[in-house]
Amino acid sequence: MFSVVFFFVLGVFVVSKLNAPVQRRGFDIRHKPQLGTPLLSKARATAIGDKYLLGVGKADVTGPVVELNFAGYASSAQTGTGLRQRIYSRAFIVGDVDNPDDRFVYLILDTQSGDTAVRYGILDGLAALGDDYSMYGQSNVAVTGTHSHSGPGAWFNYLLPQITSLGFDKQSYQAVVDGALLSIQRAHASLEEGYLDYGTVNITDGNLSRSLYAYMANPASERAQYPDSTDKTMTVLRFQRASDSKNIGLLSWYPVHGTSMLENNTHVTGDNKGVAAIMFEKELQGDASTAEGFVAGFSQANVGDTTPNVLGAWCDDGSGQMCSYENSTCADGKSQSCHGRGPLFGNLDLGVSSCYEIGRRQYAGAKSVFDSLSSSGTLVVGASVKSFHFYQDMQYYKFSLDNGTEVQTCPAALGYSFAAGTTDGPGAFDFTQADSGSPDANPLWALVSGVLREPSAEQKACQYPKPVLLDVGELSEPYVWSPNIVDMQVLRVGQFVIIISPSEATTMAGRRWRAAVKEAVSEFLDEEPMVVLGGPANTYAHYCATPEEYAIQRYEGASTLYGPWELPAYINLTVSKLHYLSPTATGAPPAGPSPPDNRETSLSFISGVVFDAAPLGSSFGDCKVQPNTTYARGAVVNATFVGANPRNNLRLEGTFAAVEKLVGTEWTEVRDDSDWFLVYTWTRTNTVLGYSDVVISWETESDAETGTYRIKYYGDRKALIGGGIAAFEGTSRSFTLT
Repeated sequence: MFSVVFFFVLGVFVVSKLNAPVQRRGFDIRHKPQLGTPLLSKARATAIGDKYLLGVGKADVTGPVVELNFAGYASSAQTGTGLRQRIYSRAFIVGDVDNPDDRFVYLILDTQSGDTAVRYGILDGLAALGDDYSMYGQSNVAVTGTHSHSGPGAWFNYLLPQITSLGFDKQSYQAVVDGALLSIQRAHASLEEGYLDYGTVNITDGNLSRSLYAYMANPASERAQYPDSTDKTMTVLRFQRASDSKNIGLLSWYPVHGTSMLENNTHVTGDNKGVAAIMFEKELQGDASTAEGFVAGFSQANVGDTTPNVLGAWCDDGSGQMCSYENSTCADGKSQSCHGRGPLFGNLDLGVSSCYEIGRRQYAGAKSVFDSLSSSGTLVVGASVKSFHFYQDMQYYKFSLDNGTEVQTCPAALGYSFAAGTTDGPGAFDFTQADSGSPDANPLWALVSGVLREPSAEQKACQYPKPVLLDVGELSEPYVWSPNIVDMQVLRVGQFVIIISPSEATTMAGRRWRAAVKEAVSEFLDEEPMVVLGGPANTYAHYCATPEEYAIQRYEGASTLYGPWELPAYINLTVSKLHYLSPTATGAPPAGPSPPDNRETSLSFISGVVFDAAPLGSSFGDCKVQPNTTYARGAVVNATFVGANPRNNLRLEGTFAAVEKLVGTEWTEVRDDSDWFLVYTWTRTNTVLGYSDVVISWETESDAETGTYRIKYYGDRKALIGGGIAAFEGTSRSFTLT
């Protein structure tokens, strides 16, 4: 969500004119989430299904953890100060055994979304790898994001989401691209014949609707087909190696926003899905049925109107009241004090406890299905693997609805309620959700909107009833502000079909899209199709609400870029090309117009690291504040070191922080940056002199092993003269955990 972007829109516009090996540790899973009975569609009839080429891979994509704005909330104040948990790319490859060119790559990045610049970089990188990777390309590589709101930004292709990050940062971009490529290489290297099966389970306490007022505008007869206002079903797809029947990976889909970590969090994490994935992977380390290098992917689904803040939205104004149902405001008529509350809201820790809990609930749901698959999962059958991809320009795309009415989409635009934000992250000024857009209510922004671009009469009519605040699809100076060209993509293996959505589809939008695809592919598949939706992917195109929800113009409708008929257009475009997924299909749809590539032309006002220095009498890595000698389990252990800027070396595939345990006479690493409870915080103490401190905090678990430990810090300093970078280490004194 890009609500606070408005603080910077006008200024940037003017400027642009002027500048034409981790130890396994247990997790407490004794508290069970509210799971329904696993919804396995049929009992397994045979021991195995059809064979596919299967590969999985994982790699680090943690970009600059300090001095860079996070992607998601678009709050300028949310600039990184450290790291709570590294973020990753997870790659899943599925291929046809008999036709090796028929395969696809499904990528899950612990980022806000997939996006055009990153996808261009990944495709360029695959092409540079040579003939061994020639089967991977435009049609069969899907780049999805978990929609975490607490990872480094500044890698977007278009100007609007670059504004709060002060432009494009090549270091941040390259970290994502290089990690994604490495994960694909590892998946490719692991390719073997294997089997797929799947199951589902209801996780009833993992999400909530944050826009129920808009959801209720959908037809009552349609709503009556579903038991809940959000999808509670998690779908789990298991990857199993044929040679030894060992499990190599898991892919799951469940819709919940990556907004458990609050807007004032400044430590990098993968949010709740990042927690679930690492929890699953660590729990299965050493399991006899699991292959080394097992990869767990927790993919996003129709996330648009879901929230992890399952206690609802409340006014933080002392009133003790819930926010208004219609527009999420409080007694003052404004949205700023309306905030959603996570399941452990009583722990006021930037959402840390609630994030971990929502992640754990997804982990436990996936594990319940995973453990049941061997006896009762549904086999993926049908040997063929197919995919298609094409680009579509959404500016005035005309098509007919089922009733014969001709409609069209519009150039991208954002409505007034976009500026209101959501209950996960309220916006600014006097904007509210379901905002009428009356200039009298917001005269300043009526002026700003007009200065940027006054929408034409045709655009106003096309976007109606959205009152256009930012006509971003028709702004192209200094380069394009938002996408008009989007990726349309669908993947299929056997009867398992994956819709790749560029937008955050709302609950009902996703249901309609999946239902239409299921009906269409049923015409050429023998088995009952299982259809899932993954995204936001490939090109980030904000939201996709139903026409009925669009008419309400809450945040999701105001952020549906291409007008009221965006969802029907997506369905029309997808269904019309599904014949390319037929087992006997050949060829591909026309590629369509390519989106602009702004990687080399994007503005950047992000300052680099100048130099680092240690205070007189100190050395880099000195532990200036030592831990206590003894701690009880559950306490927080802190150590402060003479530090240097972590942007000097991202330490990809490595760590900034570690905990070592004394085992006999040897120190053994037992925690690193992948651990949720080990937190790295960097602070600039003197900008002129180049001084900084690093605090490493171990939030010890109540079930941690007793013993003798120490804290390790790994840093890299930049010299003033010559700019050379040199590594160093710091070590605290030992302490006892009792």
